[in-house]
Parts: sequence; C-alpha cells; structure tokens
Amino acid sequence: MHSGGFGVVAAAVLGGTRVHNGIGPFVAALMANPTFVSGALAWAVAQTMKVMFNFLLERRWDLGMLFSSGGMPSSHSALCMALTASVGIRHGPSDSLFPVCLCFSLIVMYDATGVRRHAGMQAEVRMSNMITIEEPPQTEVLNKIIEDLFQGHPISQRKLKELLGHTPSQVIAGALLGIIIACFCCQGF
Repeated sequence: MHSGGFGVVAAAVLGGTRVHNGIGPFVAALMANPTFVSGALAWAVAQTMKVMFNFLLERRWDLGMLFSSGGMPSSHSALCMALTASVGIRHGPSDSLFPVCLCFSLIVMYDATGVRRHAGMQAEVRMSNMITIEEPPQTEVLNKIIEDLFQGHPISQRKLKELLGHTPSQVIAGALLGIIIACFCCQGF
C-alpha cells in the first residue's frame, strides 16, 4: 500500500483487502483508496458544516440539512474538487484522468450556480411586505398556478423547493474544502 495518509490507516484498520469483520474486499479496497476517501469525507464534512452554520444562523438544529441540497458550503463542489485534487496529487496533472475530473467538477459547479440556483430562485416565496411592485413576482405566480390547477388535490399542498442551488461563494467554499481534504487524505503519497 503506497497510498499514504488516511488510506494507509484505513487499510491497516480493515486488514488490507481481506474480509475482516464482515467487510468484503471491495469495501476494504475503497476505504484504502485515498481518492474515494477524499470525496466521501469532503461530502460528509460539507453536509455537517451546513447543519452547524444553520444552527448558528437560526439557533435551531435541522438535521434534515444533512441530506439536502443547497447551503454553505456546497457539498457537490467539495466532493468533486476533492476527487479532482486527489487524482491530481496521486497521478499528476498530465494523467488523462485529471482533465476528465476537472471538467466534471467545473460542470457540476457551473450547474450549481447556474441552472439549479435559478430553479431555486423560481421556487422562492417572498414575503408580501418586502414586495413594492404591482405585479406579483414569478415565484408567487408559479405557486399560485399550482394552487389553482390542483385545488383539493394533494399536490396543491406542496410548495416548490427553494434551496436547490448555490451562490458563487458557497461553491468556492465547497471547492476549497474539497481541495484541503484531498491534501489531508493524500498526504505522504
């Protein structure tokens, strides 16, 4: 095992790739792979940070945020950049896998700040006292259409999801978190 860092520790704990305590060789090999560990750990840390930040802002615990999209930092960006950085550290930027990972990461981050964020903005319900224009905003129109079309139907009780995408700062924070975690997991390689 020349993977270094966290991968060596995981391999030692799990006994390499042998079946150990009911864990199969596939799972043991994944846990010893610093690239996989980097991505999984970056996602878990980012999701946990969302819960913490939400508690600091709203003074209440919302464990549902562990499995939700949107928020600070972007777990999608953290996961993708951790994978990309790990591949870059382990194989170098000249390896053909690195540009594939980098392009994948850039597409995911662009989508998080573009399409997904604007879809979330369409679903956002604004407070009536904050609106100073005569026409209702698009989000109220969309929720009103749903209400009118499906009145009395179970779907009329559902509101459009607001927290889908990310601001650029949330994406950058997630990307930096992913790079830091990849450096930690791949140290010594």
